[in-house]
Amino acid sequence: MSTLVWIGFCQSFFAAILMFTKKNNSMADRILSGWLMLLAIDFLSCALNYQFFDRPLLISSFLLFNPALYLYICSLTKIEFKLRWFQLLHLFPFLFFGIYTYILKLPFSLDTFFVKDQNYIFRIFFASANIVSWLVYNPLSLILVHKYRMHLRHELSNIEKNENIGWVLVVAIFYVVYCIIAYLITVVAYFDVLNPLTPHFYNYVSLLVLVYIMSFYGLRQKEVSKHLLLPETSVPYKNSSLTSEMKENIKEKIIIYFEKENAYLNPDLNMSMVSKAIKVPKYQITEVLNTEIGKNFFQFANMYRIEAVKKMLSNSNNKFSIEAIGYECGFSSKSSFFTVFKNMTGKTPVSYRQSLSE
Repeated sequence: MSTLVWIGFCQSFFAAILMFTKKNNSMADRILSGWLMLLAIDFLSCALNYQFFDRPLLISSFLLFNPALYLYICSLTKIEFKLRWFQLLHLFPFLFFGIYTYILKLPFSLDTFFVKDQNYIFRIFFASANIVSWLVYNPLSLILVHKYRMHLRHELSNIEKNENIGWVLVVAIFYVVYCIIAYLITVVAYFDVLNPLTPHFYNYVSLLVLVYIMSFYGLRQKEVSKHLLLPETSVPYKNSSLTSEMKENIKEKIIIYFEKENAYLNPDLNMSMVSKAIKVPKYQITEVLNTEIGKNFFQFANMYRIEAVKKMLSNSNNKFSIEAIGYECGFSSKSSFFTVFKNMTGKTPVSYRQSLSE
């Protein structure tokens, strides 16, 4: 256990320095750097507990990880996000329970956790704070990532890996599963089925895995363009000022732009470009696409691309490779081309071409 937490300390500390010194680091990078530094302190305190007390103390990394993950996701996805002093209150439970635990030198012991001694109330509050923190921050984090990823489909026709922050979603889901397993292991260990220190060991093993994941992907994550971030407010369709005639007019402009200008062939096509070309605000285009056409911008643009691909694939005189056809029809990468084609047709481009010759 001692070796594990010292490795965790070194990795977290080194990753925090790398994130802080990252070229052109963003607010999200600085938050992740601070988060990793706090995790390094958490690993260090655990190592020192074994060194001086020969046992772990009652400290929870959940109270740090839950709000830190949420704040990091906010900094990646929200357009007006700024780290203000009052947001540090999210870390208050972690600091409060950590300091109080060190003052009283309260050990992590499942055997005495529910014993009604002078610290019983504190332990109950500690457990309750962990559960409430998990139930509040984790759903908020998952909802925010999902909302941002859906927002991208209203803004872009091709979504790159850096923009969809898929790794953050994976971390958030992994963390939820990790927490559920941690609580189950704690319950099982409480009834003497497992070693009482098993939950503690599992917690820091999982935490070390998360540190490696965040270090690797955090360093690779680039700042997302501001026009792709979630706005502070949205315009609900139910309060729309558009009449049926206006909607039909906008719909016609969109279709003309796509069909006559072949706008979908541009792999960099985005909502801002369409808005400027047809002189209609983005939120009105989004409304018309969703309510009148029944597709978001991503689906609408790629519908045209897929039809263009089908046409080229059906042309027996076409000597282009399948990948080249995808690029020719407006896709920005092979992976996105194959994924979108399979989702929209139920077949891969290869199997579709083969079916044409049968």
